[in-house]
Amino acid sequence: MYALLILDIQVGLVHGPETPWHCEALLKTVNSLMDRARNAGAPIFLARHVGPAGSPIEPGSPLTRVAQELKLLGGEVIFEKRRPNAFAMTGLADQLRTCGATGVVITGMKTQYCVDSTCRAARDLGFDTVLIADGHTCSDTPVIKAEDIIAHHNATLEGAFCQLVRAEEWRF
Repeated sequence: MYALLILDIQVGLVHGPETPWHCEALLKTVNSLMDRARNAGAPIFLARHVGPAGSPIEPGSPLTRVAQELKLLGGEVIFEKRRPNAFAMTGLADQLRTCGATGVVITGMKTQYCVDSTCRAARDLGFDTVLIADGHTCSDTPVIKAEDIIAHHNATLEGAFCQLVRAEEWRF
């Protein structure tokens, strides 16, 4: 069974000063994936990135809340993480195994940080890993446009670290 793992779709990133590339489309995609996961009885995990006390993203900060655009129904597991890798110091791997998940479907933000490191870690931990090709995003950097970052990571991660699947093609 595959679990859906949604990374950092939170107020500070969705509505922050750096506009994520195609964010509205991403939110629709994530909501659709959640609907499909629920219909299939697949567990849904949402990671919220938090920082140290005193930082803008300290635990409890409004910036770390799940973005209101996500349609949460109450059965989701929401957890905090402090590292880009959602498995680091969170107990996520044990929770996935406890609910019977042998694979994870990864979506969310930001491509070059949390999405990348979580895909790599999931494979290292023995999970069948799927990255939704059109289900992750980031913002432009001074050096590279977000669209190019996403394309690069899709090409880099596919095969060695994950299976790359478009959202409309994925079935739980």
